[in-house]
Amino acid sequence: MKMNRLTTMIGIAMVLGVIVGYACNTLAGSPAEAKEIAGYFGILTDIFLRLIKMIIAPLVFATLVAGLAGMGDSKTVGRIGAKALGWFVGASFCSLLLGLVFANLLQPGASLAVPLPEVGSAVNLKTSALNLKDFITHVFPKNIFEAMAANEILQILVFAVFFGLALGHLHNQTARSLVCTMEEIVHVMLKVTDYVMRFAPVGVFGAVAGIITTNGLGMLTVFGKLLISFYLALGALWLLLITAGYFVLGKDVFRLLKLVRGPMLVGFSTASSESVYPKLMEQLEKFGIKNRVTSFVLPLGYSFNLDGSMIYTTFAALFVAQAYGIELSLGTQITMLLVLMVSSKGIAGVPRASLVVVAAVLPMFNLPEAGLLLVLGIDHFLDMGRTVTNVLGNAIATSVVAKWENAIDPVDDALADADEALPVPDDGIVPVAA
Repeated sequence: MKMNRLTTMIGIAMVLGVIVGYACNTLAGSPAEAKEIAGYFGILTDIFLRLIKMIIAPLVFATLVAGLAGMGDSKTVGRIGAKALGWFVGASFCSLLLGLVFANLLQPGASLAVPLPEVGSAVNLKTSALNLKDFITHVFPKNIFEAMAANEILQILVFAVFFGLALGHLHNQTARSLVCTMEEIVHVMLKVTDYVMRFAPVGVFGAVAGIITTNGLGMLTVFGKLLISFYLALGALWLLLITAGYFVLGKDVFRLLKLVRGPMLVGFSTASSESVYPKLMEQLEKFGIKNRVTSFVLPLGYSFNLDGSMIYTTFAALFVAQAYGIELSLGTQITMLLVLMVSSKGIAGVPRASLVVVAAVLPMFNLPEAGLLLVLGIDHFLDMGRTVTNVLGNAIATSVVAKWENAIDPVDDALADADEALPVPDDGIVPVAA
């Protein structure tokens, strides 16, 4: 079974990033010099992420409008949305529960061999951003062009739902032409996505080299127990998600995993969910999911189905409690889980969302907010795991909802394998399946 060329190049870029980053960290004369060097690597990552952000708004809007116009009625949208949100809530609860279980079993914060920050130290996280009232009003756009400029996926989704349903109820020639135009825009944007993704290995190299140059590999040793414990918890969540997907999708879940491994690798190395969105949408289309489901469920999942972030919130909260030797009863931990379950649903669009949620919840249970300073130095490495898990969770969620809606077209496995193994032309352009 051959890996596609892009995935191979990204893997090589990650390895080179670690090697070059370690060399720069070792040769740098001071932390300030290392940070300056990392800034040059950051240019590569910033360019890649800017290119990705450039295509997200038109891709989300065009796919949503084209898909919703084909649905024809709001009942279908409501049914699909209800099924998606039902899966999201169940997955979020299981993620939070796993975080509690593994934090209690592995005790990552116990006997921590580093100085603890003083209680009351500022973490400089804007917990005021986590406000349910502001979140609800923020969902609804006051200006669609402003929403697109800021890549506000939820706001784009709301406007596209109105626009797509209205377009679907018009049956004149102009409306049909507009739908066809939107469908063509989707194809164009997917082609643009293909061009942008060729820069992914360079962006990945910059991201990995930059973070290793700044922090070095020594940080991984100091917080090795925390990292290993968290990734074990993520592994258990992966197993749970794949098993749940297997019960709905059957053996097709393994074909799905094969298709999304490239986007997952990009998400892991850049620690950015945005960097994955366009390519993930394209791969789900190759899986056979109809555009009307992918275009609606995937952006919804990006806001409400953050499985990796969910497991981190309970895990990090208990890590802080263990680091300061604070005992929490089972009842208190369950209450914390329920509070996080509610508060985490307002994190869409909040910078460093997982940390903000934890920082907001810790004082409610008399836990020192300063404890988060312990993990800020390695948060990028934790964020890599959170991001790739969010990608996996959204890929499975979208596929499951599509299966429930009978919206997955049969795909010939032999043709899919042949397409993935196509040779690269002399001009270096990677072929894309039609």
